[in-house]
Amino acid sequence: MAAGKALRAKLPRERHAEYTPGRGRQDPVAILEKQAEGRVPSLVPLRYARMLASPFAFLRGAAAVMAADLSRTPATGLTVQACGDAHLANFGFFGSAERRLDFGVNDFDETLPGPWEWDLKRLAASAVVSVRLMGGDKALCEKAARAAVATYRGRMREYARMGHLAVWYSRIEEDAVLRALPPEARKVAEQITAKARRQGNLKLLGRMTALVDGRPRLGEHPPDVVRETHLPDGRPVAEVVGNALALYRDSLPAERRPLLSRYRVADVARKIVGVGSVGTRCWVVLLTGNDPDDPLFLQYKEAQPSVLSPWSKAAAWGSQGERVVVGQRLIQGAPDIFLGWGRTVDGAHFYMRQLRDMKGGVAFDPKNVKAFPAYLGICGWALALAHARSGDPAVLAGYVGKSEVLDDAVTRFAFAYAEQTERDFAALARAAKSKRIEVAETA
Repeated sequence: MAAGKALRAKLPRERHAEYTPGRGRQDPVAILEKQAEGRVPSLVPLRYARMLASPFAFLRGAAAVMAADLSRTPATGLTVQACGDAHLANFGFFGSAERRLDFGVNDFDETLPGPWEWDLKRLAASAVVSVRLMGGDKALCEKAARAAVATYRGRMREYARMGHLAVWYSRIEEDAVLRALPPEARKVAEQITAKARRQGNLKLLGRMTALVDGRPRLGEHPPDVVRETHLPDGRPVAEVVGNALALYRDSLPAERRPLLSRYRVADVARKIVGVGSVGTRCWVVLLTGNDPDDPLFLQYKEAQPSVLSPWSKAAAWGSQGERVVVGQRLIQGAPDIFLGWGRTVDGAHFYMRQLRDMKGGVAFDPKNVKAFPAYLGICGWALALAHARSGDPAVLAGYVGKSEVLDDAVTRFAFAYAEQTERDFAALARAAKSKRIEVAETA
């Protein structure tokens, strides 16, 4: 902790308020266009359409834009396993291997070793953008951003005093979340957890499938879920996914492979997920066990290089899917038992996980906007645990300190970056209007 405190002389905490675009700032639309080059061309217009839904939707999809901006901001040099996309919608409840509900980071596509400040600043900025979206005033935006930073700081000091194994085994369980919330926010959290418990395989079976000739088949819900027999290059989807499953199986711990081998592929469909991930190759694989009422839903998701990779000194990964899986195991602590990765014969990197396994996150309902500061506090707690597991919590705690200096600075950054997000959102809208980019029509 003394070493962390000494870092303040090198980089005063007040400097984390700094954000100026600068003359050399990259065109945000050009960054998104560059990302689109490695994606399914027919889906890129849908990605732009989803990003144009609101400034917060833009922020979600523009992790690469913010990563470039963050690379120009002051940093202590302390490295953690960064989420890389730590906006508040990427936190929530998930089902542990023991079938309990834990809270934590729940998106790892961009994970990579990087500065702890980048995750915290993205979370705080997302607080301001999201509360504005729901009609909250400046005071509520500030309260939400400060809650994320203050709770991160306080929890990091707790983890600094714990033994290394105690930190590793720490979980943020459902009951702990409910106890930490004020009554008005607790009701919202209880709704989220109740919905998460319903997100199991049998629930998905009823929602996503129908019996055809006595066998379950995935239903179509365009554009999100679409049945395809062949890829654009002519290869049968079933064959490609079957080969991917065989490669993925080898990445699982040996004791889990027999469990997977008891299931057989019943159907495959293409699925579009999220905002930032739209355009990457993604499938839902329905497998069945003893009978049609014994389903297993796996999600195949393409893994591309992290948005942090141009700005991080971390060693390059031979497999982007392995990068995602190892990062999740390090950050989350009790991940999905079917989490694994592979690399196809044509060089595509991917990972697999269970689809919607007891997952639940915040709903952006203006009626609940006053509960957002409390929710952001829980997100800050989860981010602190993720960083404490992968970094040095004592050094971090020594730097962040006991006062509100860091809270003030990061909150000021969050407001400045919220303004930047709104300018970039407007730039994307202009690009759509001028036909520089093609935007899909949405219902």
